[in-house]
Amino acid sequence: MADKKLQFLLHPVSLRQHVQQWLAEDTPSFDYGGFVVGENEETAVLLCKSKDNHIWTAGSVKQAVQDARKVGGFSIKIEVECRSVEEAREAATAGADVVMLDNFDPETLHEAAEVLKQEFPHLLIEGSGGVKMENIAHYFGPHVDVISMGSLTQGYEAVNFSLKILKDGHNPHNPVVKTC
Repeated sequence: MADKKLQFLLHPVSLRQHVQQWLAEDTPSFDYGGFVVGENEETAVLLCKSKDNHIWTAGSVKQAVQDARKVGGFSIKIEVECRSVEEAREAATAGADVVMLDNFDPETLHEAAEVLKQEFPHLLIEGSGGVKMENIAHYFGPHVDVISMGSLTQGYEAVNFSLKILKDGHNPHNPVVKTC
């Protein structure tokens, strides 16, 4: 069972609370499930996460961060899903509090996180994508603040798919993650 494996990471008392929050974000319609079990509505506005489709519709990482800040004000943390160090720099410069380095292999993640922490010491770095219980130790490092792993809360092997918004003249597919 996942909670037994997590006891080395989380105190069991806080596990339920974390799982409620993770479920609300990671699995479609589980935000309603969080409501049913009494999760506070405030959770929804503590973190504004700009995913790639949000960035595409806003026109740029900078615009997506500015839009999120206008709506959420100063009291929320803004996280931007980034596919490259360049996107992470743009997000940090625009005022993001957290950058998620998505689908970076562990070695590239650590290189990128070190570079970003040197430039933006206040920035929180999250590693995500491809993280499993079998390889999570490879993602731990001095410059990585958060590691996310969808399989903790989903109870099933994730299907890797995405829906992209098409824009004339733009390719919506993720670029290959580049090393620093």
